Amino acid sequence: MNSSPLPDIAGLPLPLSGATRLYAIVGDPIAQAGSPGLFNTAFRRRGVEAVLVPLHVAPADLADLVRMFRSTRNFDGLVVTVPHKIGISELIDDIAPMGRRIGAVNVIRKSGGRLVGDNFDGIGFVRGVQTKGHALAGRRVLIIGAGGAGRAVAHAVLDARPAHIRLFDVDTARAQAVADELMQTDDSIGVDVGAPDPSGFGVVVNCTSIGMKPGDPFPVLIDRLEARTLVVDIVLKPAVTPLLAEAARLGCTTHAGVHMLEGQVDAICDFFGLGPA
Repeated sequence: MNSSPLPDIAGLPLPLSGATRLYAIVGDPIAQAGSPGLFNTAFRRRGVEAVLVPLHVAPADLADLVRMFRSTRNFDGLVVTVPHKIGISELIDDIAPMGRRIGAVNVIRKSGGRLVGDNFDGIGFVRGVQTKGHALAGRRVLIIGAGGAGRAVAHAVLDARPAHIRLFDVDTARAQAVADELMQTDDSIGVDVGAPDPSGFGVVVNCTSIGMKPGDPFPVLIDRLEARTLVVDIVLKPAVTPLLAEAARLGCTTHAGVHMLEGQVDAICDFFGLGPA
């Protein structure tokens, strides 16, 4: 807890001191990350003297970061974003059940001298969608991308009881591997691997980084979008991606990436063992 009151504004827990606990989000790139603003506000809301900072680390240097994390005694937790969610799993000691099920982690804490990871991407995605009044149960869902985030979203969507899940990834074998995982988890829900064609789907989710850079193509066959479709993009920056802008123009309901992050902030703070929400 703080030794002095924190100003009642969002942002960093000022003034920083030698007692401030450190957290970080690691990614490559990192400028798009929305976590610093959300987590630092959550720390203040919980009365925790801590700060979360962005770290831009390339995959080749990830092991060095993890060694530094282990040895820095006031560095308590790490949030993980693209492209490290799968690779960092091999560098830590324990993974909680959902992280093991997904095969990727997006948060790591210290516990008894060990590094323990878990994955809240899927939980955050479902909470974010439901908080905005959208249902997943009984709907046909197309998920674009089967990397760390796509895998997490796919498993969480499965638990929400959709009518059907289709997966697309440029790496067909990777998409098929995730489809196999889903069918092994619950074979009562239809799962297939197919084209990025949104025809006939009630929900379309972009779980790739496509849309972050100017000139990126659309991640789906955009001319096949139907006005009744809920289009979700987990890209954080830009907040309105070309996919969301075009989907809105076509009359679709859209849902931005920040809601997925908002949906998991409190769950991650609990995982870190920080004060009550």
